[in-house]
Amino acid sequence: MIRIFCLLALLFKPLRASAGEDYHEPTRGSATRAAMMDAIRPQVEWNLGQPIEFVVKELRVANDIGFAILEPQRPGGKAIRLADTPMVRRAGGDIEMFDGTTVYVLYQLSGATWVAVHWAIGATDVWWADPELCVTFRSVAPEAC
Repeated sequence: MIRIFCLLALLFKPLRASAGEDYHEPTRGSATRAAMMDAIRPQVEWNLGQPIEFVVKELRVANDIGFAILEPQRPGGKAIRLADTPMVRRAGGDIEMFDGTTVYVLYQLSGATWVAVHWAIGATDVWWADPELCVTFRSVAPEAC
C-alpha cells in the first residue's frame, strides 16, 4: 500500500509544483544532503547491518525540516537480504512484519545538525500522515498531510 501511495505522490508531483510547493531537494554532493544521510545512517546500520549506502528516492527540505524516502543497499548496489538483518533477527525472524527495507525519515535541523527525529524501515503504512506530525512537517509531505 505504501508503494502505491508513493507512486501516486510521484505522479501528482507536477500538480503540487504548480500549487506552490515550498520545499526543495538538496543537490547531490551538497553538505546538506550528506548531513541528512549521516543523520539516519547509524539507525539503518544498526537495523540492517553494515555497511550501508543510500539510493535517494525523495529528499525534501523546507527551512529547518526535511523528509526522505531512501532505499538502502550494500556498497556497489548489492541488495540487502531482509531475512539476514539484525532487525529481523530481533523480531524473531518474521519478515512479514516489514515491507522491504525502504527507509522513511522526518528530519529536524538542530543548530547546524540534521537529526532524524521520526523514522521507519519497511513501514507498512503512511505513518508520517499523522495529524500531530503534519503540524510540523506538512510543507515537506503535503501529499500526506
